[in-house]
Amino acid sequence: MPANYKTNRINEDVKRELAVILSDVKDPRIPAFPTVVSAKVSPDQAYATVFVSFLSEYDEKEVMKGLRAATGYIRKRLASSLKLRVVPELTFVLDHSIEHGAKIDRILKELEK
Repeated sequence: MPANYKTNRINEDVKRELAVILSDVKDPRIPAFPTVVSAKVSPDQAYATVFVSFLSEYDEKEVMKGLRAATGYIRKRLASSLKLRVVPELTFVLDHSIEHGAKIDRILKELEK
């Protein structure tokens, strides 16, 4: 089994599970309806960078504080749902690609009118 296949599978598993876990986090600093855009786990599975986006308006600094505060809970839930030898340390990054795509869509719709 190639290492690349295993890494891709782990990335997708982590992404899928984090999407469920983040929707259950009750921190008021984290907006509703989080979208996990992607997760990139390091080859040794010690670290993971998670790209998240939110549909509603939010304060970036407060969201990052909320995500950092909930990291322990999120890792614990991730450990119980995935059978990994090592549960990666999570680093969250806000991804603005969905917002950017929505902005482009609005501009294109205005041009059609």
